[in-house]
Amino acid sequence: MPRPGARRRCGQVPALSYRSGRFWQPDVTVATVVVRDGRLLVVEETVGGARVLNQPAGHLEPDESLLDAALRETLEETGWDVELTAFIGAYQWKSPSDGRHFLRMAFAAEPLLHHADRPLDDGIVQALWLTPGELQAQSARHRSPLVWRAVEDFLAGRRFPLQALTHFA
Repeated sequence: MPRPGARRRCGQVPALSYRSGRFWQPDVTVATVVVRDGRLLVVEETVGGARVLNQPAGHLEPDESLLDAALRETLEETGWDVELTAFIGAYQWKSPSDGRHFLRMAFAAEPLLHHADRPLDDGIVQALWLTPGELQAQSARHRSPLVWRAVEDFLAGRRFPLQALTHFA
């Protein structure tokens, strides 16, 4: 049943909703903001033929905790083992290019150990350490607006305890 006041044009498909029995699910992703000596760990990756900048980030795997996913993605994309120190926030975004919805969980992390000989994930060109100013100056190359927003929130001191996230196995 439509919401009170909602209008539907003849022939229009109802919006995706659990109430209508038409299911929708966002892509759940994780990202880490890793800082060393005032520089941010970012990846340059190829997406759709273009080289873009992103945090170490990727999709949550089945049966994986958000914390484990953040550690795994950071290692796979940069070769760095990190220690998660805080939860920065949850970010919801709809891509204007393809309409996909993303729910990104961003974490703060400190670098521990670099595995220089470790091959990086497919599509990753290189891992870079950029100052916040260098990253912001290249905003046209950010994979999404989530890249800078998580950094901006981190730089503003936004931190939540990791215990705010609970995983039931």
